Amino acid sequence: MKLKKDILKNIDEFENVIGYKFKNKEYILEALTHSSYSNENKEYDFNERLEFLGDSVLSIVVSEYLFKKESNLPEGELTKLRANIVCEESLSEAANEINLGIYMLLGKGEEATGGRYRMSILADAFEAVIAAIYLDGGLEPSRVFILKYMEGIICDSRKGKIFRDYKTHLQEVLQGKGESNIWYRLVDEKGPDHNKRFIMEVGINERVLGVGEGKSKKEAEQIAAKKALQVTI
Repeated sequence: MKLKKDILKNIDEFENVIGYKFKNKEYILEALTHSSYSNENKEYDFNERLEFLGDSVLSIVVSEYLFKKESNLPEGELTKLRANIVCEESLSEAANEINLGIYMLLGKGEEATGGRYRMSILADAFEAVIAAIYLDGGLEPSRVFILKYMEGIICDSRKGKIFRDYKTHLQEVLQGKGESNIWYRLVDEKGPDHNKRFIMEVGINERVLGVGEGKSKKEAEQIAAKKALQVTI
């Protein structure tokens, strides 16, 4: 595909920001292309498949890092720590470090509704960029990129400075108020099989306290619990 000058300029600026030059520009173009843009410009592939791959690459890099740095932690604690690091909230923070949103190609409707700054879009695009680097240069440059922009988040998580276990916190708060009938339920799921998004509710008795959306039911529950804490504390 012959790329337009403005898109090439956008890619070049982004490469300068992240410090990586792509041999195959189509990888990073796809990573920066949201499905809403692809719907309006059929010749462009959108980034969901890359996001799928990037999620796995990210998990490998973070798992290896924690395995080496946290030699005394059992498997269960390592799993919790990794989940704290690779969640949507952390990924969107890393995406904001490189101003990823301003380089994305979005459809007019998504642009108009603030999609350029939406947490889920930024997190997904960050994983897609990881995959683009992996396909273009292999695991090592992917590792360099991940640690360059996420090592601070990883270190803060290891030190307990980042708290993401909102479910446990919510349970403690509600039990302290004499509430024990806490429930979570699946409201909806959307997207293709390789890129599902889940919407979960949390509540007590007949009252809904919060709604969350995430790439897994567990992540959606955590987001729902976080929102519930904002109205119960």
